[in-house]
Amino acid sequence: MPTLFYYLGLKFYFYANDHEPIHVHVSHEGNEARFNVENEILLIENHGLIPREIKCAELAIEENREVIIQRWREFFKKDTNG
Repeated sequence: MPTLFYYLGLKFYFYANDHEPIHVHVSHEGNEARFNVENEILLIENHGLIPREIKCAELAIEENREVIIQRWREFFKKDTNG
């Protein structure tokens, strides 16, 4: 489970067996949400994160979107040119 970064207590990561589309998991104190990253930043599912945590996660994903996509492609050996 590659951890990408932490931001304000939120952990951003993906699972080693994850699937496309490119997305990121965010957890805090045992709660988790999943966000689409590839085409637009979109909350896919939420299991317990509160609205403030969702907003912080969206902002962090927006600021680090290219890094998340690059790390995903490197980890899953995807062509970075499309």
